[in-house]
Amino acid sequence: MIYLWAFVVGGLICVVGQILLDVFKMTPGQAMSTLVVCGAILDGFQLYEPLIKFAGAGATVPITSFGNALVHGALSELERDGWIGVITGIFEVTSAGISSAIIFSFLAALLVRPKG
Repeated sequence: MIYLWAFVVGGLICVVGQILLDVFKMTPGQAMSTLVVCGAILDGFQLYEPLIKFAGAGATVPITSFGNALVHGALSELERDGWIGVITGIFEVTSAGISSAIIFSFLAALLVRPKG
């Protein structure tokens, strides 16, 4: 059953993204930012963790999970280290993903010639 719920929840997140693109005429960057902020807001209200427990990868793979990770890390470090933990917590949880994006983007820029 977990596979079904992962598919349904992940699909619904993708449908929301597609609606943002098609109906609201957002650019891909705007739609992606909106989904990240939605994930952050849901985690701020402590609603994203139950969604992860319910849907597994359906909630952890989409971009909304990045917003969840940012807020989750900031709030947990806030409790542990105080206000400085807000800044360090954001990077502690997401540093591997951010580093990977930078490295692979750099490699892609070296290997692929843009059309112009």
